[in-house]
Amino acid sequence: MTTKTPNELRRGWTTGACATAATKAAVSALLSGSFPDPVNITLPKGGTTDFALASHQIIENGARAAIIKDAGDDPDVTHGALVTSTVRPLVTGRGIVFKAGPGVGTVTRPGLPIPPGEPAINPVPRKMIQTAIEEVCASLGAATDWEVEISIEGGEALAEKTLNPRLGIVGGLSILGTTGVVRPFSCAAWIASIHRGIDVARASDIKHVVGATGSTSEDAVRERYQLPEAAYLDMGDFAGGLLKYLRAHPVPTLTMAGGFAKFTKLAQGALDLHSARSQVDFSLLEDLLAEVAAPPDLLELPKQANTAKEVLDAALAQGLDLATPLAFKSRSAIRAILRDAPISVEVMIIDRSGNLLGETGFEP
Repeated sequence: MTTKTPNELRRGWTTGACATAATKAAVSALLSGSFPDPVNITLPKGGTTDFALASHQIIENGARAAIIKDAGDDPDVTHGALVTSTVRPLVTGRGIVFKAGPGVGTVTRPGLPIPPGEPAINPVPRKMIQTAIEEVCASLGAATDWEVEISIEGGEALAEKTLNPRLGIVGGLSILGTTGVVRPFSCAAWIASIHRGIDVARASDIKHVVGATGSTSEDAVRERYQLPEAAYLDMGDFAGGLLKYLRAHPVPTLTMAGGFAKFTKLAQGALDLHSARSQVDFSLLEDLLAEVAAPPDLLELPKQANTAKEVLDAALAQGLDLATPLAFKSRSAIRAILRDAPISVEVMIIDRSGNLLGETGFEP
């Protein structure tokens, strides 16, 4: 028996796992006459888990079951959402047909794991659902031809808080999960979304993409360039996740935009720019001040400064531009990560009000 320590975060379950459990319960009810509750499913990486049903009913020519998603201690927008599966038997030979119910999106752009026109139910959840149906049908001697409609209560509104609109997934959320398990505060989901964004941009023949650390920086880039929505990759703090994937899947032109402190860390070679996972090296700020011929008193400031902004503000007060040399150092660090990938890079340093502090222009 595993004991949870006070600081240990509780894991949860993906929308894909919830949809699988709901589907298995509904198919079981139509074939056996009763809903299993709890319902047990097999996880993609092995092992099983049980889900309690939130609701269930037999409907005309079908059955419906629902699970309340528990994301554990992860700050997931779908935590507490009602995930429902409605199943109907099909004629022999149709196989399993997936439909997007209310709150589940439809793919409209190429480049995602699911082709345009299909419900945004990712490959692993599809396989989980298929396996669950096959298990039930094999045990009861039934055919595996079913229509499976997945819906998420309030999913269309929740989707506005995700990357789905930018990726061209319209009408709701995606049914996600590669393991069935949500690991609390994992960076993997965000990085995976960045990768899918690059895939969509490439499939849409977009030649210029943008990686910004936040909405203020992104808005500054939008004012300069008229780019399609899919060009904006919502990088956040995960510069390494974006750049490493671009190295293997290049797009010709890249604009990187962000604040002074975060790009100080990028110039140092940090791949994750979050304050909890990388720190400003104030010696780099000393080098920048020396580069712009700062007076002696200012050259000493980084030794006792608390933040990069404190150094920047002091330099600006004396008419010194630290942002432009920082932009060039950042571009050099970006190039080191991209290696010889055929990508022309520019860097823009943006302040908290959205003003441009410094930039490099594009590489030749």
